[in-house]
Amino acid sequence: MSIQYGVWRMYALVDGNNFYCSVERVFRPSLTGRPVVVMGSNDGCVIARSNEAKALGVKMGEPWFQCRHLEKDQGLVALSANFTLYGDMSERMMTVAGSFAPRQEVYSIDECFLDFAGMPGGPGSLVETGRALREKVLRWTGIPTCVGFGPTKTLAKLANHIAKSAERKPGSYPEQLAQVCNLGELADEVRRELLVKTEVKEVWGVGPRIGAQLNAAGVSTVLDLVRLDPAAVRRRFSVVLEKTVLELRGISCLTLEDAPASRQQIMCSRSFGRPVLEMEGLVEALSDFAARAAEKLRKQENLAGAVHVFITTSPFRKEDRQYSRSVTVPLVRPTGDTRVLVSAAILALRAVFKPGYRYAKAGVMLMELQPESVHQAELDLGEPEPGTVPRDRSKLMSAVDAVNRRHGRGSLMVASAGLATARREFVPKQERRTPHYTTSWDDMPVARA
Repeated sequence: MSIQYGVWRMYALVDGNNFYCSVERVFRPSLTGRPVVVMGSNDGCVIARSNEAKALGVKMGEPWFQCRHLEKDQGLVALSANFTLYGDMSERMMTVAGSFAPRQEVYSIDECFLDFAGMPGGPGSLVETGRALREKVLRWTGIPTCVGFGPTKTLAKLANHIAKSAERKPGSYPEQLAQVCNLGELADEVRRELLVKTEVKEVWGVGPRIGAQLNAAGVSTVLDLVRLDPAAVRRRFSVVLEKTVLELRGISCLTLEDAPASRQQIMCSRSFGRPVLEMEGLVEALSDFAARAAEKLRKQENLAGAVHVFITTSPFRKEDRQYSRSVTVPLVRPTGDTRVLVSAAILALRAVFKPGYRYAKAGVMLMELQPESVHQAELDLGEPEPGTVPRDRSKLMSAVDAVNRRHGRGSLMVASAGLATARREFVPKQERRTPHYTTSWDDMPVARA
């Protein structure tokens, strides 16, 4: 079956290579060429790996204690996650990449789509554009990238996979496709060879479960998937996979989103740096989590209609008694007020807390989100119910957010979250975190002659 590439429209997927590790190398060039991993909450497991660490066999999500021996044996460098630094460097990378096209969709912290529709030159000139983009991002931010071009977002993702694999694994794809790959300029027979070489699980949107089902049905390569009848795919699998097949054929079904869609739920949770035994410690933790979630809620201009809270012990500490509970508290009316949301979280905690357990993790999820512009009219029939806050108090929340943006997160907090200067039990371990080089005056790197 011939894959159709019609009207001149081309998307690019720009991806920062091993993003977290690459950011760390920007400020510590001595890490270049060495195996590096970044660890997640409490330095518990690996969430990012350099190519050198992958070559040592370190797996994504692998507990640190299982690969710690490589630190001594192979010179593996392990760092605590520095999300403040990663977020700031991401914004810088996206700003540079976005200057190359009229429209941009920031897809994740290390990926963005660019829409080149209407740009002069046609598909054949985009490889040079991609190389210029890579060079500028590297020169201005220090972050290496790969760029994939395709007439649909799914094909751009696939092209990026090819560009990245051709660079990391010589021989997997033609070397001329390394770093920058434009599927739109390739001959039909070349594209078919690439689709035959690529496993179906590498397609954007094909998860492990669907991938296993496709393999069981005899669909192992991307070309196998492209040759399926879209209507039959919809009947047997889903409309989502049908759109994927059409996208792989060059028929655009996914548009570019200039602004990210609002989240349907907002979660803030964390594993604790050490076990929390008392109610007081959990109250501080959940108050802090609820306040952070509330700030995110207001940022996307939403209100929450319910608050979900969970607490749990560690399943990895077999010697501890195990306990895990959660509860959802519906609100009288949707709100974005931190005080109401914190009060609901503490009420939920009191309903599920049991003494005598070593709690290892807790979290708050804001649910039943709706736009803050939607109001349910009410008759004024007397005093407001306890725990409710008049709508004009939203100005107070705006002031709190403004102060925290200007002076740093946690400058203003609810009292139940405890003092920011105190050693709080729920603060995660970050024994190997690098400084906030780009967002803190005290951590700014100094060049000496």
